[in-house]
Parts: sequence; C-alpha cells; structure tokens
Amino acid sequence: MVSTLRKTALAFALAASTVLSATSAFADDVKLMDGITPREGDTEIVAADKYKKEAPWVIGMSHFGVNANTWTVQMAHDAEAAAKLDKRISKFILLDANIDQAKQVSDIEDLVAQKVDAIIVTPLTATSADAGIKKAIAAGIPVIVHTGRTETQDFTLDIQGGAEHFGKVMGDWLVKELGGKGNIWVLRGLPGHPEDINRYNGLLQALKGTEVKIIAEDAGSWQYDNGKKVCETFYLNNPQVDGIWSSGADMTRACVDVFKQFGAAIPPISGEGNNGFFGQWIADGFKSISAEYGPEQGAAAIRAAVALLEGKEMHKRYVYNPPGWDLDKVKKYYRADLSANAWFPTSLSEEDLQKYYGNK
Repeated sequence: MVSTLRKTALAFALAASTVLSATSAFADDVKLMDGITPREGDTEIVAADKYKKEAPWVIGMSHFGVNANTWTVQMAHDAEAAAKLDKRISKFILLDANIDQAKQVSDIEDLVAQKVDAIIVTPLTATSADAGIKKAIAAGIPVIVHTGRTETQDFTLDIQGGAEHFGKVMGDWLVKELGGKGNIWVLRGLPGHPEDINRYNGLLQALKGTEVKIIAEDAGSWQYDNGKKVCETFYLNNPQVDGIWSSGADMTRACVDVFKQFGAAIPPISGEGNNGFFGQWIADGFKSISAEYGPEQGAAAIRAAVALLEGKEMHKRYVYNPPGWDLDKVKKYYRADLSANAWFPTSLSEEDLQKYYGNK
C-alpha cells in the first residue's frame, strides 16, 4: 500500500514537473525580436489566458514623442507596420504626446475610454504614464511598456533595452581606446528621459576606477541640429579632447561633421545603429563602436500585445542587451540606397524602407 502511494506521489510529481516545464517553455516560445530575452532571475509570469480575447483587436499606443528624433519616427513606423501585418488587428491607434507629460496622461486615459484591447506605452518620464497604466490595468486592459522605464510596476509586460548596458558598452570601448586615461566630451539625450539618465549611468559605471575624465557635458536631445550646436560650442571652448561619448547616432553624426568642418582629426567617438552614421564611419575611417538599440522594439511591443491577446503565457519583464557592432558588421547593414534617417535593426519591409527612406 505504501509502495503504491509512493509510486502515485512520484507519478504526480513528475507530471506536475512536466506541466511546469512545458508552461515555462511555452512562455519562452514567444519570439519578440532578436536579442530580446526574459530578464535573468525574474520569475514573474503573466498567466496564460489572462488577457485572451477573440479577434479582431484594437491596439493603442501612447508614444512619448513621434517626432522627437529620427529614431522615434522609425520606431513608430515599425509598430504600425507590425500591426498592419497582422490581419487580426482591425485598428492601430497611435497617439503622440509630443514631449508633453500632460498630453501623455490624457492620451492613455483616452485609450482606456476607447476600450482598446491592449495599450503600448513609451513613457516620457519615469512617472508620466504611471497613473494611466494603473487605470488601464484596473479596466482589464493589458499594458506593454518599452523605450523608457516607469516607477509603477503595475504594467502587464515590460520590454527594456538595457540603457545602462547601452551606455556601458560605449563607455567600456572608449576607456579601452584611451588606455584608461584622457579627457572626453559627453553628449546626452533628452533631459529627464529615463533612457538618457540610465545610459549616462552606464557611462559612469565604465569610467569608475579609470583616469578618464569628463571635461564637457551637455544635452543634444538625440537630435542632429542640437547635437551640432553642442559640439561646436565644445570645440570652440576647447578643441583638445581625447574621445567623445555620444548617447545617440544623430548627435554622433553632428560631431563628426563639426570636426570635418574645422579640418580637425576625428577622435574616437561612440555611435549607434543609424544608416547616416554607418556611411560616415565607413567613408572616414575614424575609431568607433555602434551600440545597438533597434527601432524594431516598436514591432516587438505589437507582437507582445498579440501574444497576450492570443492567451499565451508571457514573462513580465524582458531585456534587450546586445553587444556593440564593429565596422565589419556595420558594413553588412549599411544601405547606400537609403537616407541617413534609417535605423537598424528594423523589421520594416523593403517596400516600407524605400517608401520612408529611399534616396530615389
């Protein structure tokens, strides 16, 4: 009798283990984007069928600022294209906060009032979306957050490009290039944006314990024109610099153009996955690294929303921490037939790439 009970208990344990393993594997089966993986050590799971809903679906997106820079424009294109590709999505509503915190608050409330089936949020600040996220969750609407962190943890699912990782990849490379000592300029992104704060923290981690010193620092807001003004000011104040840490490729392009404008040698400078920057790097041969932060994250958020509405089990937190690109990899992605405003990696079709970024 005891033996029979033990066998039954063992069989039950094995069956339970199999179910748990299968469930975990099921969550891992969802492909959001190359390089995006569940956050290590995080065990929180969004249960299967929690947000399952019959199609057609309406998906809303609260974007902190579509026209903030060329990257944010393409991220919106990537999201729109992914939504259009899935015929079960009857409508994709994209609301642009235009770098206005109050507008983002009202945008999310508007999407909740429209009773959309899922909401994607790219927060302007760490708190700009918190109240809206709580209202959406209370209304039974799943919320996917990406491209910026929130203070609230009430979201359904979070996909974060590791901003500290991004900044540290560039910082570590710069420290190595300079042999652990020297003076650098720092071009930061949009003031107050979580991505800017955390990328900068990644740089500080890389500089800790070294003799690399920041001698000039300002915000170029991830834009070419603002970045050029900042670099021109730095150069006119003191052109003697050993390296440049730039938080975004549009600003990198601007700095490279400033040095060429003054006929000066281009110091080691960090870059990002932007076609215009790729072209500069290939043509001018300066020392650089391309940190990866693809606009395909917009499409990844659509895929996450679809997976939740399909009833798939998901991890609550995902990370995107790819290694930096060297010149050989950049040459494989560079497209001479596309404008400087195209970004990689992207899931846009060739037709869309030519439509939005073709040189013809």
